[in-house]
Amino acid sequence: MVTTLDRLGRSTQNMLELSESLREMGVGLRVLNLGGGEVDTSTPMGSMVFTVMAALAQMELEIKRERITDSVAKRRAAGGDLGGRRQQFTDSQIRSAQRLIDAGQPAAQVARDMGMSRATPYRRFQHIRDH
Repeated sequence: MVTTLDRLGRSTQNMLELSESLREMGVGLRVLNLGGGEVDTSTPMGSMVFTVMAALAQMELEIKRERITDSVAKRRAAGGDLGGRRQQFTDSQIRSAQRLIDAGQPAAQVARDMGMSRATPYRRFQHIRDH
């Protein structure tokens, strides 16, 4: 049982191969978004319906990928937010940590006092230098 065909495989060929493997094992396939009915791939009509629906599912997936790629490209071009994890520490806090480390404070202690991992200041030092 699968809710939608796009959850069954990545491509029409992949879904057809899986369907054939299931049929050879005597396993029935039920796709819920097709009305919950049995998709009998052992009959010519069932096989045709499954093939068409698998091709449509692949097309829908490719359209979604195109939309996502276009959206990300537009956001990058506009300098917009691409999502992801927000930085917990400001550049100012990182510069303060760098001054303390440069003044001789142990990096592990500075990081611990500021509530960050020991790797964070070094990673962010590099990021600040690059930009």
